[in-house]
Amino acid sequence: MSPQTRFRASVARTVRGVHPVRLVLFGYLTCVVVAWVLLSLPWAQAVAGTSALDHLFIATSAVSTTGLATVSPPGTYSLFGELVILLFIQIGGIGYMSLGSFIVLSRGRRLSKSRTRMLSADFAMPRSFALDEFVRGVIVFTLLAETLGALALWGLFSSAGVENAFYQAVFHSISAFCTAGFSLFDTSLEAFAGNAGVNFVVAALAYLGAIGFIVAVDVWRVWTGKQPRLTTTSRIILRLTALLTVGGTVGLFLIEGDLLGPTPALQWLAAFFQAMTAMTTVGFNTVPIGGLIPGALFLVILLMVVGASPSGTGGGVKTTTISAVYAVVRSVLRGEDDVTYRGQRVPIDRVLAAVASLAFYATVLIVGLLILSLTETADFQAIAFEATSALGTVGLSAGITGDLTDLGKLTIVGLMFAGRLGPLSFGSALFLRDATPAVLEDEVEVIL
Repeated sequence: MSPQTRFRASVARTVRGVHPVRLVLFGYLTCVVVAWVLLSLPWAQAVAGTSALDHLFIATSAVSTTGLATVSPPGTYSLFGELVILLFIQIGGIGYMSLGSFIVLSRGRRLSKSRTRMLSADFAMPRSFALDEFVRGVIVFTLLAETLGALALWGLFSSAGVENAFYQAVFHSISAFCTAGFSLFDTSLEAFAGNAGVNFVVAALAYLGAIGFIVAVDVWRVWTGKQPRLTTTSRIILRLTALLTVGGTVGLFLIEGDLLGPTPALQWLAAFFQAMTAMTTVGFNTVPIGGLIPGALFLVILLMVVGASPSGTGGGVKTTTISAVYAVVRSVLRGEDDVTYRGQRVPIDRVLAAVASLAFYATVLIVGLLILSLTETADFQAIAFEATSALGTVGLSAGITGDLTDLGKLTIVGLMFAGRLGPLSFGSALFLRDATPAVLEDEVEVIL
């Protein structure tokens, strides 16, 4: 046995006894460290003097696809640095395990049990989905959506007179689909508040990423005749996404009114975009968020808490979790013995997972709020907005990110990382016992 084979076998024996959720956490932590090191290189920086903590903040924000920034990315980093950010946005958006597994499948190899366990921990999907088909679908769908989005934005940016329109289009297309919210414009998309084309292309990309790969693969299976109709999960996701979009848009329009734009058409457009950017967790904005009145900020906070859908690029509690918790409340109030949703019984394991996810999300958010309220001098609503945005991996800010103390920055880093992994998965990685060995001796591929 060669030294390389012995090394891989040794790694496999070490990994197989570790719970897959914990392996996923270590994987994303490794991504953050690598991005941090690359951004700290001299040739990644356009200006000197940026602290190591700020580089760590940007690295975590990119991997978690959040978009919060303590420094201006286009003003701080060189082209190499921007490409590093873009690379880790892509890795964080579709998951490093998806990319690695796609490479394995493209080489004609089968996924090992260790890789399958980690993928199942990173993605929640119906049991009817074949994992290899799902991985291929994720990559193809991502490339198709980002390519079409980049072409559309290229034309729109060129018409608007944007410099380096093609590069800007590619960057913003990937950032939008991965719901990252990183922009090469210092004021995000405020300069395009009246550009309906840019608004709707970015919104389309964000929705495609946020509704999740479950829906994308599900729609494809229906289209190709592999199943008769969409799964219950997909129908719940699409229904709640539409409901949150309409409710958030109408709510912001009624609360903010004339502050969103000079004409009713622009007001509706701005209200739609701000509702969309919060619930998909894409994090772009076309109006200054810090200028919104308290009622509007609170509505945006609620949308950020709910967030996107499972197995997608967005964060938040997730629409499916909210639907399950709603089913619990509804069934209890009606005195029903079983938890049902739209006439269907909800399995008890999903009920428990939904309640636990919401409870742990609230716990992490409360701890983050407590620390930030002790370390920061901003008003509490701005702090609450920042913490919710970080944990939901949204990236919207009321304007206090650059003024955070060092401890405040570290707190936001922790919230962003927990949000990318998912609060329940993050908690499981911390408290679960390691798994029993489940990988065969000859399965030494693991995550190398």
